[in-house]
Amino acid sequence: MSRTYRIAPSILSADFARLGEEVRSVIDAGADWIHFDVMDNHYVPNLTFGPMVCQALKPHAVTAGGVAVPIDVHLMVQPVDALAAAFAQAGADYISFHPDAAQHVHRSIQAIAAQGVKPGLVFNPAEPLDVLDWVIEDIDLILIMSVNPGFGGQSFIDSALRKIEAVRKRIDACGKDIRLEVDGGIKENNIRRVADAGADTFVAGSAIFGKPSYQSVIGAMRGALAQ
Repeated sequence: MSRTYRIAPSILSADFARLGEEVRSVIDAGADWIHFDVMDNHYVPNLTFGPMVCQALKPHAVTAGGVAVPIDVHLMVQPVDALAAAFAQAGADYISFHPDAAQHVHRSIQAIAAQGVKPGLVFNPAEPLDVLDWVIEDIDLILIMSVNPGFGGQSFIDSALRKIEAVRKRIDACGKDIRLEVDGGIKENNIRRVADAGADTFVAGSAIFGKPSYQSVIGAMRGALAQ
């Protein structure tokens, strides 16, 4: 089955001193989405950025032809609802959160969707998928963490491949167009294996940002996906 693949560079690994330029550069290099790793130093042991940064970068998230590039916000925060609402107001297109960080998962999904934003759920490496039995029809994105959340630059956890396969089966059985995204340790030498397991959207941070040519890295990833 052919799928449309999307590459979503994570600005967690970008040069924070020139974020707007970094976003424009990675889009010019072929990025499909811009991924925000939002950490609160509570749910995860790190602190990154809030809605004001999203709002400031929104005008930069466009192609050279003026087409808006989706902003994909991954909330590693607890509680969820207030920051989800703030990121929706700041211009996010997708907002995903961790079920174990929300008191009422379905209500949080509904609140995000009510803002006109596509909601998603995120699953940590050791987290079961049971909640999908009850909410899969209500979400537009499922994000599988292939590292433990909190820091960039970690190595891919191979057991994530089994989880991706299990989620792909659930999506296919559901029949809804749901993006299956993977975040953590994605590089050009493993992106094909991750796609073969069923993923269609790939978050990459340190594999892209800081390299001499963003275009060559994204091109190599697309080349691997085309094999």
